[in-house]
Amino acid sequence: QLQENQDEIENMMNAIFKGVFVHRYRDAIAEIRAICIEEIGIWMKMYSDAFLNDSYLKYVGWTMHDKQGEVRLKCLTALQGLYYNKELNSKLELFTSRFKDRIVSMTLDKEYDVAVQAIKLLTLVLQSSEEVLTAEDCENVYHLVYSAHRPVAVAAGEFLYKKLFSRRDAEDDGILKRRGRQSPNANLVKTLVFFFLESELHEHAAYLVDSMWDCATDLLKDWECMNSLLLEEPLNGEEPLTDRQESALIEIMLCTIRQAAECHPPVGRGTGKRVGS
Repeated sequence: QLQENQDEIENMMNAIFKGVFVHRYRDAIAEIRAICIEEIGIWMKMYSDAFLNDSYLKYVGWTMHDKQGEVRLKCLTALQGLYYNKELNSKLELFTSRFKDRIVSMTLDKEYDVAVQAIKLLTLVLQSSEEVLTAEDCENVYHLVYSAHRPVAVAAGEFLYKKLFSRRDAEDDGILKRRGRQSPNANLVKTLVFFFLESELHEHAAYLVDSMWDCATDLLKDWECMNSLLLEEPLNGEEPLTDRQESALIEIMLCTIRQAAECHPPVGRGTGKRVGS
C-alpha cells in the first residue's frame, strides 16, 4: 500500500510537472522562467532520487542560453547548490560533460553577475572532479584574473588558487615550520612567477596580486620567502631563478607590498556594471 501511495504521488507530481513546468519554463515573462529554474533546483536538492537525473537537468542546461541575464543567473545558482553537495556528483557526470562548454563560455557573459557565478560554478566542478575540465577550459578562466572588473577577477583568482596553489604534498607537512627558501610557500611563489610570465601581461602584476589577495593572503605576504628566493643560493638540486624570473618576482613583491599598504584595488579596476562601448 505504501508503494502504491508513493507511485500515485509521483504520478501526480509528473502530471503537474508536464502540465505546468514544461510550459512555463519557456514563458514569455523572464521572471516566471527564473522562478521555474530556481524551483527545479530546489526540487533536485530536496528529492534527488526522483528529480536529479538528465530528464530534468536538461531543462536547466537549455535555459542557460536564455536571453535574460536574471534567468541565466538562476541556472548557475541552482547548479551550484547541486555541485556543492559531493554526494550528488555521480548523478551530475553526464550533465557536466554535455553542458560544460556552455558553462565555460558563460565566464565571458555580458552580465558581470552571471560571469562571476559561472566561474564559481566551475570552481565547484573542479573540486568535484579534477579531470572534467581540460587545460584549455582552465586557461579560459585563468586569464580572467586580469579582468578590469574586480568581482570577476577575484572569482577567477580563487579558481586559479584552487587549481594551481592549494595542493600540498604530504611531505610538506613536515616542513611547515621552515621559513624562507625552505618553506612550503617557496614552490608556490615560483609557480606564481611562472604563471605571471606565461600569461604575458607583464604590466599587470598589480591586477594578478589583487585577484588573489582574498584567497592567498598568506602566500602573497610571505616576503621573507620571496627575499630568500632572491638573495640566498639555491638548495642542492634546485634550479636557480633566471634574471627574467627574478625581475618578475621583484615586480610581484612590490605589488603585494603596495596592496598591503594601500588596501585598495589597482587603478583601472572597479566593480561597476558593464557599459556598452
